[in-house]
Amino acid sequence: MARAAGVSQATVSYVLNDSPNARVSEQTRQRVREAAARLGYVPDQSARTLRTGHSGLVLVPLAPARTGRLVADLLDDMGEEFGARGYTLVQYGERRLKGVAAAKAWAALRPVAIMVDASRLTKASVELLKASGTKAVIGFSAGPSPLVPAVVLDHEVIGACAARHLLDRGCTRLGAIVPREEGIDAMGVGRWKGVRRHAPDAERIDLAFSEEEAAKVAARPDLPDGIFAYNDEYAMLLISALQDAGVRVPEDVAVMGADDLPLASLMRPRLTSVHFDTTASPGELVALVDAIVRGEREAAPGAVMKLFNGRLVVRDST
Repeated sequence: MARAAGVSQATVSYVLNDSPNARVSEQTRQRVREAAARLGYVPDQSARTLRTGHSGLVLVPLAPARTGRLVADLLDDMGEEFGARGYTLVQYGERRLKGVAAAKAWAALRPVAIMVDASRLTKASVELLKASGTKAVIGFSAGPSPLVPAVVLDHEVIGACAARHLLDRGCTRLGAIVPREEGIDAMGVGRWKGVRRHAPDAERIDLAFSEEEAAKVAARPDLPDGIFAYNDEYAMLLISALQDAGVRVPEDVAVMGADDLPLASLMRPRLTSVHFDTTASPGELVALVDAIVRGEREAAPGAVMKLFNGRLVVRDST
């Protein structure tokens, strides 16, 4: 490349590494960049690791459950924030491995940081990751983790928010749907427990995401008069089944969800939902990881960064 640009190898290195103290004219920099583009130059990741002391790779293993709009938007925003700081966010497609087996697969990619569902971590797996050079291990969790710092979404708070609203609307028998879907079932249990804070006798309704199962629930003669359906998708499924069964919403059964999807205001009846307000921005999360990687902040187990607060958006379904 130095020959193609008509400069020394040192000058090429200064330009491509954007060395701040190098005295290289803008004209020469442009010539080197054009030569790099012509030759299809791609930075050597191993060389970058030697120069900076880390790979710059931030690994996010995909959760066992399908990802909703909320998480997808968060990851998109985090990718941009990490990119601005010189990191590369990579979503890793393996969903099932846990513990040491998962840590070995992740460590093989030599990430400088990992952000993963805390339930997939063990003490041994965290130790393996750190021994392999991973400087920051962050857990996504419903509460503090004894192993790593945690980014927390409190599901019980969401359920409690829904229960208060349904009770305020005059409902006397509450139910909460717990999805029968691996990966989000535990979140559903957390939201049901939150409903029970205000309605101790609230019924747990286990439901797979299928029209047949929803129809069975809708056909029950003893339905609760207020149902928190875990999220907007399950709420829409349930409302459709109730309408097919001749059950009026909200006159016979009030139904609400969570996520406040755009469709919530377009369906009929318009869906009451719990909207998530960001308490920790993607920039704050990225700054936390960057500070741990740089050794400027301790990665203390039990530390918590709260991700979202719930806010009611009241519509026709309740």
